[in-house]
Amino acid sequence: MSAPIDLQATFIPNEGEFFRVKLALEIAIDEVVNEPGCIRYELTEATEEKLVLTEQWASEEDLEKHSKGIAVQDLNESLSALLAEPVKVERI
Repeated sequence: MSAPIDLQATFIPNEGEFFRVKLALEIAIDEVVNEPGCIRYELTEATEEKLVLTEQWASEEDLEKHSKGIAVQDLNESLSALLAEPVKVERI
């Protein structure tokens, strides 16, 4: 059995868009926490300058399915005009 996959995604909102970005993330969180293999998917930092989402997945396969899933597609579409720069996803 492989070790869980830990990720951190950082979102930098455009000026004045913090609350819209936060709302989009909260909607996605409600959907993603029920996906197979999702151990953790939560907002761990939220300031006007950045929002940080911490994720943990049971396997690479679960993470890959999540990455291609409808919740991520919807989130990306919701955030397309709200972010100052692309989302930064890092393994931690």
